[in-house]
Amino acid sequence: MSGHPENEIPLIGSLSVVMPAYNEERFIYACLLRVLREPSVKEIIVVDDASQDSTASVVESIVKQYPAVRLERHLHNKGKGAALRTGFALAIGEVVLVQDADLEYDPIEYEKVLRPILQGHADVVFGSRFLGGGAHRVHYFWHYVGNKLLTLLSNCFSGLNLTDMESGMKLFRRDVLERLDLKESRFSIEPEMVAKVAGLGVRVYEVPISYYGRSYAEGKKIVWQDGAHAFWAILKYGIGRWL
Repeated sequence: MSGHPENEIPLIGSLSVVMPAYNEERFIYACLLRVLREPSVKEIIVVDDASQDSTASVVESIVKQYPAVRLERHLHNKGKGAALRTGFALAIGEVVLVQDADLEYDPIEYEKVLRPILQGHADVVFGSRFLGGGAHRVHYFWHYVGNKLLTLLSNCFSGLNLTDMESGMKLFRRDVLERLDLKESRFSIEPEMVAKVAGLGVRVYEVPISYYGRSYAEGKKIVWQDGAHAFWAILKYGIGRWL
């Protein structure tokens, strides 16, 4: 690749994908197959957060065929943040990426989002649904407004200029991720990650990505209470950063 060879991470086999999953039997098989097609992927760690459907069984059928896939299971439902922390602790790739199990984010865009890290420019990259340049399903106006307000509040405390703080596609150099000391167990881990990344003073980039959002009938899980938890997490970690 071009850029600064002395800083580059080899593309092939450098990426750990952490996939939190809860009741995703409908989508997770197709999602895993798409991730497995990407040449940069070293391993996929699926963390089943005590699903009540056959999610774990579907993943087990993939594990038997593909040794790069690993399944970890929570005995009790703990939340997306807890699932991510479990997966992060197990990741061995030089770069760690968050991939939701519902195909709202397309693995075919990994190389594009990885590029700032691979070229030695970035330590953390967030995929943004709002920068343009990719397909974006049009629905849920108030979700968009809430996301924008939470992102603005997060930026006020972090000093970053993000457009999509709650993006579900986030990439970290593993050495940076290991320094974050994450605590949140719900969706509030999203603003916590942003606040703690900002506190480290590392290089953060955003890259435009496509977004194939689901409806609630199709299994979307985030609710207004998650927005409230995110709000308090922004205040908690934002104010804490300045004390």
